[in-house]
Amino acid sequence: MRTWLRHIRGAMGVGLTWAVAWAIVGLLIGVASSLLPGLPWNSVLDVFDAPLPALAIPGFVGGVFFSVVLGIVERRRTFAELSLPRFAAWGAVGGLLLSLLPAALVALGLASVAHGGAGLWQLTAVVAGPLTLLSAVSASASLLLARKAERRGLPEGTDTVTELESP
Repeated sequence: MRTWLRHIRGAMGVGLTWAVAWAIVGLLIGVASSLLPGLPWNSVLDVFDAPLPALAIPGFVGGVFFSVVLGIVERRRTFAELSLPRFAAWGAVGGLLLSLLPAALVALGLASVAHGGAGLWQLTAVVAGPLTLLSAVSASASLLLARKAERRGLPEGTDTVTELESP
């Protein structure tokens, strides 16, 4: 039972870290679009009706998805054994799962697509690229932070987990 709680706490920690980072990215996009009105994504921002820090929500979910994928696939490896490209690839898988979440919600009847707009798969295709890329970058940053923390070491008597176990 303690192992499960530790895994859940770890996944929530990664999700919260990604949420903060993605909210900052959303704010930077908003500032850049205000300062440089000719940017290519400004037309997307015209139809995006949520505040830009709302990227924290998919950031949290993406971080949790990434943690689950990583825990299942790399459960017996340490951070030192994982390469940065491999970690980024698992982050991209988490981002791809995140981009499929709205389609899954529609399939389950928990959400719907507005009539007269783009179709569900067109919307999924549009969000898949940015979410996959942002997740891969976030995963890479997560590995770099984990390695840095591992090198610094924890105070004596602290429980440290270097193997990635399946939840």
